[in-house]
Formats: sequence, C-alpha cells, structure tokens
Amino acid sequence: MSIWWRKSELPLLVLYAVVFYVYVIRRSLNLSHDYFHQARGLVPGWIPNQFNDVSDAQWRNFRGNLPILTFVLGIFTMVANMLRAHYNLKAKGMSIVWLVISWIYLAYLHGAFIIFILSIVSANYLLVKIFGRRKYFLFVLWLFNLTFLLSNRIYTGYSFSVFGKQWAYLDKFRGAFRWYICFNFVVLRMLSFGYDYHWANCNRFDQKKHIQRCDQCSSGKTCYLLLQERSIPDDRFSFNIYLCYLAYAPLYIAGPIISFNAFASQLDTPQKNFSLQKVAWYGFRWVMSLFLMELMTHFCYYNAFALSGLWKNLSPVDVFIIGYGVLNFMWLKFFLIWRYFRFWALVSGIETLENMPKCINNCYNLESFWKNWHASFNKWLVRYMYIPLGGSQRKLVNVWVIFTFVAIWHDLEWKLLSWAWLTCIFFIPEMIVKSAANTLKVESMFGVVIWHELQAVSGAITITCLMVANLIGFVIGPSGINWLSSVFFKREGLPVLGGLFLTFYVGTKLMIHISDAKQKRF
Repeated sequence: MSIWWRKSELPLLVLYAVVFYVYVIRRSLNLSHDYFHQARGLVPGWIPNQFNDVSDAQWRNFRGNLPILTFVLGIFTMVANMLRAHYNLKAKGMSIVWLVISWIYLAYLHGAFIIFILSIVSANYLLVKIFGRRKYFLFVLWLFNLTFLLSNRIYTGYSFSVFGKQWAYLDKFRGAFRWYICFNFVVLRMLSFGYDYHWANCNRFDQKKHIQRCDQCSSGKTCYLLLQERSIPDDRFSFNIYLCYLAYAPLYIAGPIISFNAFASQLDTPQKNFSLQKVAWYGFRWVMSLFLMELMTHFCYYNAFALSGLWKNLSPVDVFIIGYGVLNFMWLKFFLIWRYFRFWALVSGIETLENMPKCINNCYNLESFWKNWHASFNKWLVRYMYIPLGGSQRKLVNVWVIFTFVAIWHDLEWKLLSWAWLTCIFFIPEMIVKSAANTLKVESMFGVVIWHELQAVSGAITITCLMVANLIGFVIGPSGINWLSSVFFKREGLPVLGGLFLTFYVGTKLMIHISDAKQKRF
C-alpha cells in the first residue's frame, strides 16, 4: 500500500507545485506592474522598459563593484599563482605573497583604519601565544574577542581623534568600506586560530582511521574534514601565516569561513579536488545564476515592496507572495556573493566549504536548513561552540547560546535577537513532532504511511516558522509581529493561512520524494 500510494501521489504533488509557481510568478509580475511607482529603490534597468530592484544595500554594493572586484581579484590571483609556480613556493613563501597582496587590498578598503585592525589582531596573537596552552585559555580568548566584537559596533569603529588632535587628520582616510563590518569575519578567524593552536598537540583526530573510512581520502584526494582536523606543524602558527589567514583577499569580505588548519594546510599544498575544468564550470554556473537574479530583480520587486512597507496595504495572499519572494531573493543574493568569493579562492588553490549547497526550497526541517544556509558558518559553530558546549547531550541549551551569539555577531539589533530566540523556540515543536514520527516509524506499511505524513506535517510547521522568524529578523522587525498576526488571524486571512500550510505540506512531501530518489541512486 505504501509504495503504491507514494507512486500515485507523486504526479499530483508535481501538478500542485507547477500550478503554485505559475500562480506566484504571474501574481508577482502583476504586483510589480501595478505598484512599481510606489516602491523605493528602483532604478532604470538594462532590460528595455523595466526597472531594476536595487533596494537591498548589500546586493547593490556587490553588484555595483563586481567589475572592479573581478579585475582586482583576477590580478591578485594571477600574480600569486605565477609566483608560486616560478619559485616553487610553500606555506611560508605563499603566506608572504598573500600577506603583501591582501594588506594592499585592505589599505584600499579601509585606508588608515587598518591600524586598528593590526592592533587588535596583534594583541590576539600575543594572547594566543602566551596563554594558548593553559586550561583557562578558551575563556580568555572568548572574552577578548567578544569585547572587541561588541565595542567595534558600539563605537562604530573608533576614531583617531580620541588619541589627540594631532591624529585627527587620519579620520579622513576611511577607505571604501567600513572596517568594523568586515571585522566580524576576522573575529571568527581569530577564534579559529586560537582554538586550533590550543588543540594542536591533543591528538583529537585519528587520521589513519578517517582515511580508511572516507571515500574521498581513500581515493587519494583530501577532504575538508581531514584538512581541518589533522595536526599541522607548530611553525605554521607563525605571525605571518596568521596575518595572511585573517586578511586573505578572496575570502576577506564575506567568506566562506575556513578554519586556520584547513587554510594553512592548503598554503603548502594547493587543493587538487577541483580541476581547472571543474573550476571553470563552477564559474559558468555562477554567471547563469547571476542572470537569474537579474531577471528576478527586473521583473519582481519583492525587496523594494518590503522595504517600502507597501505590502501592508495588500491582501493576505499578496503579503505571502512578497514574503516568500523576499526569502528567495535573500537566498539567491547570498548564494551569488558566497560562490563568487569561493570561486576566486579555488582559482588560487584554497578549497572552502560551499555555503549554499542546497536550495532554500529544498529544506523542510531546521537542522537541514541551518546546515545548508551559510554552511561554513554552521560548521564553524559546530566545531568551536556546539561540541565544546556539550553537543547533542545539551542540545536545547546549546541552541540558545549559539543563536544568541549568531545574532550579536551579525549586528546589535533587537530584531536579530528576536529572530534568534524565535528560531530557538521553533526548534521545540520540530523536536516533538520528529520524536513522535520516529516512535511511529515501524515496519508495517500503515506505520510507514503515517510516518511520512508526520514528516510532511512537521516540515510544513517548520517552513512556516522559518518564514516568520526570518521575516521578523531581517525585514519587518519585532514590531511587525502584531501586524503579521492581524493579517492572517482574521476571516480573510485564515483561508490563506490554511492554503499556505497545505502548500508547505505538499512541498515537504515533494522534498521527501527527491531525497528518497537520491538515496536510491547512490
């Protein structure tokens, strides 16, 4: 019964999904056509008779600076690769090459304010070297880095004038980008360096056993886990390699995040998992994704509508469509930014984790979502926070600590803390439903059917919760909770809420079918 029913329901699920997306795209086009004159952040686009939505500051800056970024990173990567090949440079030599290149890059980005960066990172290096082998070191490391993470934001990067009038003229040389924004990533790297130095001689990882069990490593290649966990020589923890790691140009602005061990290992031996052909194909796929983003921002003005507050005057159905569109826009924006910088790292011989390995529309539980949204940050949090805090044995407590840190790391805003705490609350129903589903997962056909249905219900609940948390955290803020409730918990909104839940239920069942098909293939 189970197999027959699952095969029979698949065409119906696909049909529902096609009808849903046709309706959403058509309604989005109509909304953009009817209300574009009320939206903020639209500029004439390169497509005739169409405006372009550049209301998101992060996307606008990235898109506007793409030509100069590509030129600069292309020159930097070519010079570094030529010097490596000509002089057969290893870790020490390559660290000096990238150190010079990267700090020239930082001088352009931040001007005279690189003095603050150098001062803080040098103090962190001394702290690691002096206290790195002590039992209480991790407490000191976190205290130091959290202090500067918060104070950088509170004082918006400091000012030279506080040191005296004779230094005030340096405040004019701010560069092209605010240094304390990029410094959030530097904090993660400083913590990684400290942890990896602290763990350097602990023998925490059985390399031989891993190579035997790992398909990639046993085939002669090197997986990222091995790069990250294996011990590296003490001379790799030198000041110049440390500075090179913190300021490495292809990953400096936005990541993806890479651990110190993995970075230092590849300075010596460049990555071999991606051939030139694979890297070129990776770049071509990125260009196609950029074209998709251009089509979206030229024809569907989701973000402009959200920032303009226009959706507050629309029907519940239109509110859902714009909210859903905003989340897809956010996913594609970060997908493009992170893959762009990962591409340049691969070209220069450094492999990092893929930050968006799975589409936002193919995640139906919180764990899966966070493993596939900013995946390198997730791995960083697991390695340096989740496991040291006790791992799965203290999961419910750990998620509160970790998500609070993630919110503060992004920025000091109440809406981000609201997003973090809502996400933690939403973990609870998922765990309850998942526990019930696992309890009923029996070998009988009826039990299997019930188990799949509970999975789908759990997925629908999770996706709804994720939408609410992300919209509150990144779009409407905590004050928007009452407004969102007033839209959907009334006579006109309740049918839409029911349809929304049904749609996510169908979407989850489709994702389960896709997941099962992949497992059978491999």
